[in-house]
Amino acid sequence: MRLGFALFAGIAPEVILAASREAEALGYDSFWVNHPGATDGLAVLAAPARQTQKIELGVGVIPLHTRGPEDIAAGVRAQNLPLDRLLLGVGSPNPQALSRVREGVTTLRRELKTRIVIAALGPKMCRLAGEVADGVLFNWLTPEYAKKSAELVREGAAAAGRPVPRIMGYVRVAIGPAAIDRLSDEADRYAKIPAYGANFTRQGLKPVDTGIAVQTPDAVAPALRKWEGAMDDVVVRAITAKDTLDETLALLRAARPA
Repeated sequence: MRLGFALFAGIAPEVILAASREAEALGYDSFWVNHPGATDGLAVLAAPARQTQKIELGVGVIPLHTRGPEDIAAGVRAQNLPLDRLLLGVGSPNPQALSRVREGVTTLRRELKTRIVIAALGPKMCRLAGEVADGVLFNWLTPEYAKKSAELVREGAAAAGRPVPRIMGYVRVAIGPAAIDRLSDEADRYAKIPAYGANFTRQGLKPVDTGIAVQTPDAVAPALRKWEGAMDDVVVRAITAKDTLDETLALLRAARPA
């Protein structure tokens, strides 16, 4: 099982840059940021791209209903992101999510020679990811449900006669009471989004139960081991109390690859 590390793109740039360097030094396979509406995840990755040498760089994910594939490709080129290290995540909400993602991937493949990752929650999007993507990024899943979703991806790949995409997923990790409170608040916000609400209903659990909430750093590694065999890559999505550098580096080191 490979490990990645992910941060909210809107936190201080110096924290993101320091974390990307430390992640590479500690042997993480990938470093990710998201693409919130007020912050361009591609632009945020530019500094880590310049300051690291080999770690993969992921953006998870850019919504295709607000930014078209041609504009995404232009953004990748404008930031001079290394295509051989880039994991370009895209997704779309309903309506017309499946057609928008299928068409978006087709355009992106024409525009860029890089790996394209699809965010997938429901069964149909999981199968589509198997049909057309280089990777799939799950979110807010338990290990058990990640295995079920991975099977749907494999079904899609088999139907299309192509290799199975790399199966990845965000796993939110919080250490200590204040960070756990933030994890709970974020879970509640996501539960109000229809697609995620349906996802939690399918799993039959509380949203916060898909993350890792522990009191001490030494409890992180055992909790992560529960994900072995569920996905190819676990991407540790850091949830800290105040997004400080010290908190971020402490979590990064607690979850470090063995």
